[in-house]
Parts: sequence; C-alpha cells; structure tokens
Amino acid sequence: MEQVSAFIPLIVLFAFMYFLVLRPQSVQARRRREMLSKLREGDRIVTVGGLYATILDVKEDTLTLELASNVRVKADRGAVQSVRGRQTKPAS
Repeated sequence: MEQVSAFIPLIVLFAFMYFLVLRPQSVQARRRREMLSKLREGDRIVTVGGLYATILDVKEDTLTLELASNVRVKADRGAVQSVRGRQTKPAS
C-alpha cells in the first residue's frame, strides 16, 4: 500500500501538467494548422516578422504577398502569424 501511495503525487503532477500545459499547446497547434490550410487569395495577414500583407497567390507551401502597391514578395506558408480579414476583391 505504501508503494502505491508513493505514486499518487506523481500521477497528480502528470495530470496537472497535461491539463495546464500539454493539452492547450496541442489545441493551439491544431488551430494554427487549420488557419494555415485555409489561406486564400485576398486574405489580409500578418507575418511572424510583423509585416501586414495581402495574399495574391497561393501555391503549395509558397505565398505571393503584396506589402504595398507594386511591392510583392514570396513567403513560406509558415511565415503567417494571423489572418486579419479578407478583401472583398483580391488585389491585382
């Protein structure tokens, strides 16, 4: 009985770590994967570098972004931090 009761604090610690650290982190990773998979032309985004841009073209893992009028760059899909909205018509 003493050996079993010695493992109870370890089990409680693991449950605590799971519900406060591991589970929220996996939920956040799932939401990010979903957001990246739903990127479309015309989406207004913010990159991990803090640049605001509009998506002009989406290819497998590469995006063509317009930072300003006639300023276009290519970026990896993973460089998108968040989606800020969608333009009513894509910029050309």
